[in-house]
Amino acid sequence: MDNHYLTPLFAPKSIVVFAGRDDQPDSQTQTQTSYGRSIRAQLEQGGFTGPVSYLDIGMTGTLADLAQSRADLAVIALPHDQLAFALEVAGRIQCRAALILSSSVDPALAAALVAIAKRHEIHLLGPNCLGYQRPRLHLNASVAGPLARPGSLALISQSGALTTAILDWADKNAVGLSAVVSLGPNTAVDLAQTLDFLATDPATQSIVICMEGLTNARRFLSALRGAANTKPVIVLKAGNATAASQAALTHSGAMVLSDVVFDAALRRTGAVRVKSFVQLFSAAKCLASRYRPVGPRLAVVTNGGGPGVLAADWIHELGLQLARLSTTSIDALRPLVPEHATLSNLLDLGEDASADAYREAVLACARDSQVDGILVIYSPKLGGDPAGVARAVSALNAGLGKPLLTCWMGDSQVIEARQVINTAGLATFRTPEAAVDGFSNIASFYQNQQLLHQTPPPLSQLADPDLDGARLLIESVLAERRKVLTEMESKALLAAFHIPITPTMLARSATEAVLIASQLGYPVAMKIDSPDISHKSDVQGVALNVLTAAGVRDTYDDMLATVRRLRPDATINGVTLQKMAGKRHGRELFIGVSTDRLFGPAISFGAGGTMIELIADRATELPPLNQFLAQRLIGRVRAADTLGEWRGAPPAQREAIEHILLRVSEMVCELPQLREVDINPLIVDEYGALAVDARIVIDAAPPSSHKYDHLAILPYPAAYTQQWPLRGSGLYTLRPVQPDDAFMLQEFVRGLSEKSRYYRFASSLRELSVPMLAKYTLIDYDREMALVAVQTLRTPGADGGFVEAERILGVSRYIANPDDSSGEFSLVVDDRFSGQGLGTRLMLAIMDVARDKGLKELNGLVLVKNSGMLKLMASLGFQIRPYEDDPDFRLCSKPL
Repeated sequence: MDNHYLTPLFAPKSIVVFAGRDDQPDSQTQTQTSYGRSIRAQLEQGGFTGPVSYLDIGMTGTLADLAQSRADLAVIALPHDQLAFALEVAGRIQCRAALILSSSVDPALAAALVAIAKRHEIHLLGPNCLGYQRPRLHLNASVAGPLARPGSLALISQSGALTTAILDWADKNAVGLSAVVSLGPNTAVDLAQTLDFLATDPATQSIVICMEGLTNARRFLSALRGAANTKPVIVLKAGNATAASQAALTHSGAMVLSDVVFDAALRRTGAVRVKSFVQLFSAAKCLASRYRPVGPRLAVVTNGGGPGVLAADWIHELGLQLARLSTTSIDALRPLVPEHATLSNLLDLGEDASADAYREAVLACARDSQVDGILVIYSPKLGGDPAGVARAVSALNAGLGKPLLTCWMGDSQVIEARQVINTAGLATFRTPEAAVDGFSNIASFYQNQQLLHQTPPPLSQLADPDLDGARLLIESVLAERRKVLTEMESKALLAAFHIPITPTMLARSATEAVLIASQLGYPVAMKIDSPDISHKSDVQGVALNVLTAAGVRDTYDDMLATVRRLRPDATINGVTLQKMAGKRHGRELFIGVSTDRLFGPAISFGAGGTMIELIADRATELPPLNQFLAQRLIGRVRAADTLGEWRGAPPAQREAIEHILLRVSEMVCELPQLREVDINPLIVDEYGALAVDARIVIDAAPPSSHKYDHLAILPYPAAYTQQWPLRGSGLYTLRPVQPDDAFMLQEFVRGLSEKSRYYRFASSLRELSVPMLAKYTLIDYDREMALVAVQTLRTPGADGGFVEAERILGVSRYIANPDDSSGEFSLVVDDRFSGQGLGTRLMLAIMDVARDKGLKELNGLVLVKNSGMLKLMASLGFQIRPYEDDPDFRLCSKPL
């Protein structure tokens, strides 16, 4: 309805400062901290044009006098014992945001400050932070250093030391910034909220995040997903070497580190992760140059073979592709470069390459459709002109249309050239590897956008699972105060979700084992059955290919004796028997589930068998999965190479693996009690896949208000899908929006009348921009919802059959406010269906969803001229009143 809720904090129109008095020479009564002495100078030197007033918390006067000091933002830099009172004063003068500049504030005081801010409805940044900078607003509300130069790159950092280091680096490398935000560990305005603001900030084109920890994974992923939807986002996370849980009871629980899960989560948001500070600088240079995301093919133009080969090696190491010019491009370029230039792979122009040769080579790469990006490398040569080449290359950047990166190697001879390149806004690096690293981040963002657009349903489009039977099994095990399911129980749970298993029977004596083996048919596999033994092979609890009754009897007795000797503390139920899988060309694979403390369940896939930890071939993805994500998960492991024709074996059935991954995802979504799952080995061949062994660990589910609270990424909310009749004839489907609806939504907006478009968007736009389309269709179902009314049309085709096409008839939407108790709604209906009850149905449905999500109130702005919408709001019981900030609107509100 108005500006972002953090606008008073990050774009204030007026500021009040509590920095203590500096007119007391006696050090014992001095009330200024070092931060307090610094902030006045930083605000004045920054050149902020809005009113800035300074208050002393010891001031006298009436509340009326105090009210004259109201401002958008209160900046507080006082000793610890005065912080709470200053924040109270800020609340009394109705400041909407506050920034506390301090260090070493203890957690108890920090919590008290957050409570005061919440009581006064103040958005609080700090304590224990260095503040923030907004260079375009000439606002330096920080003690991190001088105001950075304006640019399009935003920095969010949870580390004060890294904040100051990056600011210093940016100044020396001519990198401009749109915002710099230092977050402390105790701030009420957290990383997710700051990301939300920068995602909507028009001055910010890309974002770099330096983070150390999280408290709310879903809120962070939601904000990161929203930001990366339209802007490149690079993340550097410290604390990567998290040890595996020593209490894990399965392979998956022991092997999957939280850092691996963090990587998986980041891929689903569309953001890109870097692992080192050096890589962060490379990424920041590229983002500051506003390079658009592109594919993985990088052309290398150089005047020396050695540096070019270094770049090519690193291109291969990072999984990129060395771009090669087409034959047509090579033929056109050949007469324009030195005679001995090599153009087949690297574009090595030779040591005597001139500025003109570099220019022509770069232009050839720009025109060639087989090139996504260009890296220009220059090595100083005797008699060369590094600055002249730099000027020629820099002049091409504006109209190139592709990322252009530079690497001027050396030092004293290329200082002037680097200054030329920096002035032109091009990214320049000192080594080829750093330059390729920078391009890799752009390409990775492009690739991650594919994962970002995946919105999988909670259940695969397969036969319904036996959910009641699965829950009954889990409840019975928990009732026995057990957490580890036996092999038979684990396989029963898999079977409830239609995962193919080998029939397994438990024998409690040697005689019973012989009878079971004769029923199953030889050869059989025998395994010890004990809830206390995680890895049966470690205690010689597995015997394969047992061929005779005598062999079964002897193996049973020997196995029990050995296990009791090696694990006298273990409870032994008996020995399970199953017929050998008999898959001659079977590949042994592994599917597992582990539960991360922050991100919840994660699904792993890779090579299986007894050497699973040694091979360490696995990839991890967060549920829920769809077919695309399952295919990507399979393709990321080395074992995927064995699934084709391999050593005389026909290709394995990949679809069977995808099916089981989808079923495991289904289990994870529907059963919050799952903690760890091992399906090892999963044997797959040309006929299908079979779960030979399984082990599952469960625990009581934590209390939650919604069905999928245990997941970091919410599934597609298919439960809100409904069908309704249209007046006259036909039906329409009311369902949550999907990313694939972008084209239909664009056609819907184009088909609206000019008046309807103005009523909905309060502007004269004729169609939605690409960022707007993404914003409206790629939504986070946890904090917003959009319902579309879709009609399916059947028209006769040229072949005599019928062609089906869908169109959107109307859209209702809400976005939750930061208080998580209210939301803002919007509604628009196709003019051709006005007056048919569609708007009423869309509003009632979106109100039901908001109520189900726990919202207490919906609000929305309606233009005064939009009498039809105002009439609809009144009929639905909305309270309609004037909107103080704009007389052209009415504010419509309704408690839910």
